[in-house]
Amino acid sequence: MREIVLDTETTGFEPSEGHRIVEIGAVELYNHMPTGKVYHQYINPERMMPKEAFEVHGLGDDFLRPQPKFAAIAQAFLDFIGPDSKLVIHNAAFDMKFLNAELGWAGKPLIGNDRALDTLLIARRKFPGSPASLDALCRRFGVDNSGREKHGALLDSEILAEVYLELIGGRQPDFGLAPVGQQSGSGGGTTEVWRPRPRPTPLPARLTEAESTAHQSFVDKLGEKSIWKRYS
Repeated sequence: MREIVLDTETTGFEPSEGHRIVEIGAVELYNHMPTGKVYHQYINPERMMPKEAFEVHGLGDDFLRPQPKFAAIAQAFLDFIGPDSKLVIHNAAFDMKFLNAELGWAGKPLIGNDRALDTLLIARRKFPGSPASLDALCRRFGVDNSGREKHGALLDSEILAEVYLELIGGRQPDFGLAPVGQQSGSGGGTTEVWRPRPRPTPLPARLTEAESTAHQSFVDKLGEKSIWKRYS
């Protein structure tokens, strides 16, 4: 199962008021484990960066002006998230409205809201009445967020990936127990899972000769209908 943990940074709160995305960060998970594949892109918002947004993100006009516009990176972003991977987002409604606004302006297909998995809602259901911000969840789960002096999309995605795995019960890979050919790879195909192989040299028996003799004598007394006789 492929999931994309995703975060955006923006110039403000509402795309309907002309605010735009300035940064996207995303981390790929496969069967709830990070694969090492990430997507990170700064974006020219085609407008001045408000002072309050600069204070939150630390991204100024001089830095953003030479960055590509969203329309230029839209397809690469869509290619990374793929057509059906779940998008793990904290406060998903916010990021989704900005992503779909930008995609619409770029003439690209929109992302269905049903693809978003909101970790804010998961946290509120799991810990009702408790703070559910990303920083609060980091404190709850002991996730290191010491580098989060400014909001950065890629760093926040990496932190959220750790928080998400804790929210769903910690990292629990399937240890290769799924049937061969039934695991989907990140490219949508199937991959052969790991299987234990027989030892090239069997381990020597640890029973003594006396113990083996005593066990055989015990089995003989159980008669021909004993399970040891039927399946030996």
